[in-house]
Amino acid sequence: MLHLRKLATMDLLGQLFGVSAVIICRANQEICLLLEAHGPRLGASTARFRTPADITTFLASDLPL
Repeated sequence: MLHLRKLATMDLLGQLFGVSAVIICRANQEICLLLEAHGPRLGASTARFRTPADITTFLASDLPL
């Protein structure tokens, strides 16, 4: 969901979850299929995170997603 909303790159998600970007890509494909069949359409967020420090900075602020 974080990648679909364009909040985080697959590389960043891989770092956060301790897996490779390839694993995140596979999970993303599965999620897309499920959402197409059953879920809502999600729009992109205005926030963008590329590093764990970006997330820490964002969480320390009062900015909306």
